[in-house]
Formats: sequence, C-alpha cells, structure tokens
Amino acid sequence: MEFDVVIVGGGPSGLATACRLMQLAERQGVEISVCLVEKGSEVGAHILSGAVFEPTALNELFPDWRDRGAPLENPVTEDEVYYLVNDTNRIKVPNFFVPRDTHNLGNYALSLGNLCRWLGEQAEAMGVNIFPGFAASEILYNEDGSVKGVATGDMGISASGEQKGTYAPGYELHARYTVFAEGCRGHLGKQLIAKFNLNEDAGTQHYAIGLKELWDVDPEKHVPGKVVHTVGWPLGHLPSASTGGSFLYHLENNQVALGLIVDLSYSNPHLSPFDEFQRWKHHPLIAETLAGGKRVSYGARAIVKGGLQALPKLAVPGALLVGDDAGFLNVLKIKGSHTAMKSGMLAAETLFAELQTGELAPGESGKELGGFQKAFESSWLHDELQRSRNVGPALHKLGVLGGSAYAFADQFLLRGNAPFTLQDAKPDYATLKPAASSKPIEYPKPDGVLSFDKLSSVFLSNTYHEEDQPCHLTLADAEIPIRDNLPTYDEPAQRYCPAGVYEVVEEDGKQRFQINAQNCVHCKTCDIKDPAQNITWVVPEGTGGPNYPNM
Repeated sequence: MEFDVVIVGGGPSGLATACRLMQLAERQGVEISVCLVEKGSEVGAHILSGAVFEPTALNELFPDWRDRGAPLENPVTEDEVYYLVNDTNRIKVPNFFVPRDTHNLGNYALSLGNLCRWLGEQAEAMGVNIFPGFAASEILYNEDGSVKGVATGDMGISASGEQKGTYAPGYELHARYTVFAEGCRGHLGKQLIAKFNLNEDAGTQHYAIGLKELWDVDPEKHVPGKVVHTVGWPLGHLPSASTGGSFLYHLENNQVALGLIVDLSYSNPHLSPFDEFQRWKHHPLIAETLAGGKRVSYGARAIVKGGLQALPKLAVPGALLVGDDAGFLNVLKIKGSHTAMKSGMLAAETLFAELQTGELAPGESGKELGGFQKAFESSWLHDELQRSRNVGPALHKLGVLGGSAYAFADQFLLRGNAPFTLQDAKPDYATLKPAASSKPIEYPKPDGVLSFDKLSSVFLSNTYHEEDQPCHLTLADAEIPIRDNLPTYDEPAQRYCPAGVYEVVEEDGKQRFQINAQNCVHCKTCDIKDPAQNITWVVPEGTGGPNYPNM
C-alpha cells in the first residue's frame, strides 16, 4: 500500500502530525494520503501518562477544541509540592521555591489515553487512514538507503516459527515520507538512530520508569483538579538512593491518578521500582486520600528524560523522528504531551511544504528534510527545552536536594540562561553496582488494601498476548542472565520489570532464566536497564499488550 506519509504510532505526536497534515491539505485544497498504524487494539490502548496536560500545542492545533468536545474538563484547581522527609513526615514546599515552569494552574488533569482517542477521531474525520492493531515491525529501505516505509508484522506465527491456521501476512506500507512517533524507546526509532548514527553529536539519553494506578476514592476526600507532587522518601534515601518523584492527581468522577517515577540511573541492583511505589502509598499524605477507596487500573511506561542536549538528529532521507521517539519531554515541567504534539505539528508543516514541490513521483521516497531541524530550533518548543536543559543533569549529578537547589538557582537567578550546558555521560544501564557491595532492600509485604503484588496489578492492566507466538523479548545471548547478571547483580530484571516478566527459577538443582512475555505491559524498561544490553524489546503481534481504560 502506498501513501504520501506513513506515521508509526498513535500517541500525541503521531496524531498531531496527522491532524496538521490534513488541516494544511484542506486549506490549500489539495489531496494527500496519510496512514497511521498503531500497535494497540485501539488508539489510546497503550497510552499511559500522569497526566497534567498543558494545552499550548492543542490551542494551536484546534483553537476550537472546546466546541469539538475535547476531554479537557478538569482544570487544575490546587497545585501543591511536598518533600517527604521519611515514611511519616512531610514538608510543604512554598510556591516561591517552585520554578515557574513547574506551576500547573491553567493546565488540566486528565487521561492522556482519552485525549488520544479524541485526537484519533479528529484525524479520522479529516481522512487519515488509521490502522489500530497493526504493529510496525520492520523499517523498509530503498536501494539508495532512504527510508521506504514500514512493514507490519505477520499474524498467526507460532512460537516455533510455523504458520498457524490464523496466519495473516503483514503489509508493506510505502511512503514518500515516514514519521516515527512510537513514544519512549521506540523499537524502530532505536534502529533508525543506530543505523544513521543520529546521536553522534548528542549527549547521553536518560530514562525513568513511571508506575501508575487509578483509584475510585471516597467523594469526601476528592477535590476535582487538585494536583500534588512529591520528592524525597522513599527515593533518595539509602539504600534506595535514586532520584525521581511522585504524583497524585484528582480527576473527574471521584477518581485519582497516582504514581511514582524512578530514574533508571539508580545504582543499587536490589531496588524494585514497583515495590518502592507500593510502599510509597502508605505515606500518610497519600494513604489519607486512598483510605476506603478501590484500585481500578495499573500500568507502567518508560519515560525519556535526557532533554535538549540528548536529542538526536531528527531527520534521515525519507523519515523524521518526533515526540518521545526523539526525546522532546520537558523534565522541569514533568510534561511531554504538549512538546510531543508541537514536534509533530512542526514535522507536518515541514512535510507538507516538501510534498507540494512535486519533486517526487508516486512511490518514491524523499530526501533528508533538514528544514525540520531548523523549524524546531526557531520554535517555542526549542526555547522551552533550552530553558530547562540543565535541570535533569543536575538532578542526576547532585541528587534530589542538591539538584533541586541547582534548579532553583538555574531558574530563578539565571532564568534558564546559564552560559554552560551540563552533561551526564554514563548511560543508565552502566550505573549498577555489584550486588555484593550494595545494601539489600527489604520491602514490606503488600497488605491488599493500599499495596499489592505484581500479578494482581498486571491483571488490572488488561494485558493480553497470544501465548503461542515468538517471544518479543529477545536475548542476544541466552547464557548472560544466569552466567553473568545473576552472580554480579543478582539478575536485576527480576526487580526492575514492573510486571513480573522475568524470573530466575530452579529446576533439577539448576537455575534458569524464565521470560513470562504474556505479562509484558510494553514499558521498555528491560531494553533500557539491562546491564549487558542483552535484552531487545521487539513488537509482538498487533493488539497485544495492555488495554488501558482512562489512563
């Protein structure tokens, strides 16, 4: 199938790209064909974010979004930040000490998945071909090396590689230009960056894992639009010794979204982000809201945090990188949706202008669009990331308290205009210390009221994979987990995975590395944190993975 533009991924950046392309075509009275493929069962099924949403980019894309019924119906009413001293005490941070870009009044607490569903409806109404349930599994190239498009994965292949009765071959989707908008640690975007060495001049990319739950709470404890962020306990305290933070957002209909973000630069291999999240909920600040409530959903997703200096080159012949596939998240604001959308809109404007030149015949792929980089550098998106570029590296280097002090000086005294740019060169997978020299962490058993185990949590993510299919968590060397990672790091995959995918089991007196791929919530943490870089996440069959409602 041939299109003018193929977009891989139905998140904020991909949908904004599609919508802007169709808007420009309508205004100019021309026809263009746009296809968007989404590996989830529907648009929004794999979307997980806090989320407090800044409407800056949406205001530009759809100035009439209120009349169109966009699901932004819960404006922020209260905005609080706390430092958790320990498991019982906290200090409320005065607004004066909170950088202006971190304030949330004027934003909306919402479900990003539902916003993406709405954006998908807008795109379809304008003529975008949206194919949910189709996982783009391979980048296609022309003989000259330019990107030709993508191929979606075959369906109905058994674990042994044979065609089952349900076999259906994938599609080749050819395009003049292909936009990769897969989100953080995109499977194909990662390949594109490596093949074209796009990060040659970029700083080290960093990541975190975000864990989230949705709760129904007592109406008397619910304050619509209230936003709470915390730093401190349990992270940043030995033996955990990690940077990160947490959130509690009051949504609509007596629901709250809450979660913990753990930077994947942590060094103690005994750390379990999932268990840190579960015990964090017992802090009185959080427990008093959840008391008497019911947990209704759970999920996890990696977050890209390197900032401006870690952005790769954004264009190759025939393709562009947008959104978190490139890394446009603003660490200081703790937001990436509006930045992802703006990157997609800039990509669409660059693509549309190029398509109108008429230089390409049908079926031909395009040149490298350096204009996208220039458009980004002259936009408010670049200015915003420029102001906050040093906050993330400062937190990595100095910890929560030292990094926060630096952020205060950077934002209040220097206004984000420091005459230098901080770098943090060590990648997240290289930060682990040997287990023998790291203090073990004893986590309390879940009580089934506020804290829970991994398997019951995965059940609430509505995760499903066809079991008889090739494993989508591939090992370059099957011996490394037991031979190397277990004696050195006590095989950290058992703990950094938030879904119980990886286990070390004993059979006949021997230890074996077991992969429960059917549990995978597609967070990509294993692809990022494995110390040997031995695990590669590839797409399973389309529709596989979580089915997040209202997340």
